[in-house]
Amino acid sequence: MRLRTVLATVTAGLAAATTLTAAGPATAATGTSSANACSPAVSVDGFSDALDKTTYEGTFVGNFSALAVDRKGRIAAVSDRSALFTLDAKTLKTLAPTGVVPLADENGAALDSEGLVVDRDGTRLISSETEPSVRRYSRDGKILDRLPGPDALRVAPAGRATTNQTFEGLALLPGGRTLLAAMEGSLSGDTAGIVRFQTWDRKNTHKAFRLGDQYGYRTDTGLGVSEATATPDGRLLVLERGFTAGVGNTVRLYLADPRRATDTGDVTTLTGQDGVRLVKKTLLADLVNCPSLGATAKQPQPNPLLDNIEGLAVTGSTKGRLNLLLVSDDNQSAAQITRFYSLRVRLP
Repeated sequence: MRLRTVLATVTAGLAAATTLTAAGPATAATGTSSANACSPAVSVDGFSDALDKTTYEGTFVGNFSALAVDRKGRIAAVSDRSALFTLDAKTLKTLAPTGVVPLADENGAALDSEGLVVDRDGTRLISSETEPSVRRYSRDGKILDRLPGPDALRVAPAGRATTNQTFEGLALLPGGRTLLAAMEGSLSGDTAGIVRFQTWDRKNTHKAFRLGDQYGYRTDTGLGVSEATATPDGRLLVLERGFTAGVGNTVRLYLADPRRATDTGDVTTLTGQDGVRLVKKTLLADLVNCPSLGATAKQPQPNPLLDNIEGLAVTGSTKGRLNLLLVSDDNQSAAQITRFYSLRVRLP
């Protein structure tokens, strides 16, 4: 099934949700209602808390860190507590789980799963922050292979990365030949706020991935990368996120373009130095400016709609706008929420 067909299938399914938790009617496809606008480029159609603090087949439903769409239009969601869910894409109102499988490393140990891609053959590429790593899994959770990774990106003392600041985002670019993993935080020796994006390439979709170029990306002060996903034209949507106790979350959506950035694989330290072009980014929206839509928060937030947003998937397009599905990671905490968001974005 071609990408256009997959996205149309998911879009049709999500459109079946006519009522969203505590939200008003969806924005008309012909334009962005000012009541729903987060910025001139982004609008929020609604949200759902239906899965918050629920279980499915004895597994806690939450801790979601990434979303992806499979070739049959189903939503795959990975939990950072080593579970891979399949969600029903027919209604955004519930997104009810229809399956779950456990995940583990080669020794049976739990993963800190943060990034998710569904490859063209239906296998799941999943990044873990622990080492970090990217592994390929079957739909039933069996490890099929593991991609090579640069030593410098490994967690110290093996490398220069900090624990819980590694492969947070994972994106497969159009054509299926380039995979990209986004580091959440900076390497030791790099200027704070400059993170690395590592790619892998393959000659065709039947070949194994090999290490490719690497790029530098500068986050906003105090924020880290929580997700990256590809747009149909080969650019990236990047979520930057931060948290301040007593204040709440900051979540910003950027459009990033690595195509003219310098390959930094052989650059030992990134300081913003001359001659090294970082990935260009354009702010699409600071989600604090979205309408709250009647949402409530369990802890202080600058906008009660916000929480710890970590997952992002492109689910389709309508009249030149991309339809996005976002999800927050509740960390299985009473002070946080598993919340899904429906957004639309017009790319510049």
